[in-house]
Amino acid sequence: MAVVVVVVAIILTGTSGGSKKASTATSATTTKTSATTSPSPATTTVTPPTAAPVTSGTKITGTTPCPATNGSSPHVTSFAKAPPLCITKGAAYTATFALNVGNVVVSLDTTKTPNTANNFVVLSLYHYYDGTALFRTDTSIGIIQGGSPTTQSASDPGPGYTIPDEGKGFTYAPGDLVMARTSAPNSAGAQFFFCVTSACSNLNSQGTYVVFGHVTSGLNVLQKILASSVTIPNSQLGGAPANLTLVNKITISAS
Repeated sequence: MAVVVVVVAIILTGTSGGSKKASTATSATTTKTSATTSPSPATTTVTPPTAAPVTSGTKITGTTPCPATNGSSPHVTSFAKAPPLCITKGAAYTATFALNVGNVVVSLDTTKTPNTANNFVVLSLYHYYDGTALFRTDTSIGIIQGGSPTTQSASDPGPGYTIPDEGKGFTYAPGDLVMARTSAPNSAGAQFFFCVTSACSNLNSQGTYVVFGHVTSGLNVLQKILASSVTIPNSQLGGAPANLTLVNKITISAS
């Protein structure tokens, strides 16, 4: 699992490939600044709706083959090994998140972070993210987190493997698509988060979460989701969308 912690933590506690993960961050100790454009957290202590775990996925027990580029591969949620490099060198890749509240289009960075982008493309083409919830919102750091089919939470065990960190010293801005991880190096697997407001820069002092894409369309959809955030009592992860928010499907296109 992966977690982002900013004095107000983003802690996730699951295992993937035998290592602990935090859903959108590490044990970050970034303090909140008084100047932020993020919406104020809701004070209502309602219990947000939760999604049922995704149970339709199968398992690949051996070496992970590259999935079909036309999206016809089976639904897989468990892997024995990390995927090989399946993306085409020099091609531009776009991921379209078909949410139940609107579409978000992301240009993946296959130049600076080819391995991270490749991992996301492979998981998406195996429909790993289909039916998963955007289960976490945290206005203090301006993020929305998702990518957990097994538990629909930060404690998800992940796809069965972790991937190496691809760089460090990252800075974060609205529209960035970022891998979640724990404070341990090389602990990302499948969980991701969107940076939605400038409050995401509160994570700059950590800089360990790999940015591998940027929203080109649909940031307004994410802003509405974050603005609906309700506080979860006794949670260190901030809150959750007031309404159930699902990733129906992620479509990958290359050019």
